[in-house]
Amino acid sequence: MIWQVYIILCSDDSLYTGISTDVERRFAQHVEGTGAKYFRRCSPCRLVYLENDHDRSSASRREAQIKKMRPVDKQRLIESLENRLERK
Repeated sequence: MIWQVYIILCSDDSLYTGISTDVERRFAQHVEGTGAKYFRRCSPCRLVYLENDHDRSSASRREAQIKKMRPVDKQRLIESLENRLERK
């Protein structure tokens, strides 16, 4: 099973990092209020970062690594070539 690591920009300008096998479904859960408790204090606005091709273990490690980053480093990651999110 392929896991993805994602970052969501929130209504309070914070960045939420998570993992999923289906990011679109997971984002919809966050919007509906059935996802992470984090979204009780703010609303998810849009997906801003995506990494593909992880297994469950590597996705969890990468999620932890990103969560430890400073906001400026997360912003650099979002703007980097590592971002697999299709930009339109």
